[in-house]
Amino acid sequence: MNQTVERKIKLRPDEVKRFVAAASQCDFDIDISYNRYVVDAKSIVGVLGLDFNQMLTIRYCGYNEAFEACLKSFSCAC
Repeated sequence: MNQTVERKIKLRPDEVKRFVAAASQCDFDIDISYNRYVVDAKSIVGVLGLDFNQMLTIRYCGYNEAFEACLKSFSCAC
């Protein structure tokens, strides 16, 4: 069984399409959240509803090399 991975990222509205496309290529569930608000990271409408001024938390159980590379581009030193 895979362990849950948690990453912190910052997204801008113009980066959402690339992020959702990368998440959609994964065969495991990915959640993106801040505070108590959680959405499916594969939903462009859900992700666009987030507050981009907030630090976002990504949680998932699985591994996809392309998704990891995408996350790395959005990661921040927290």
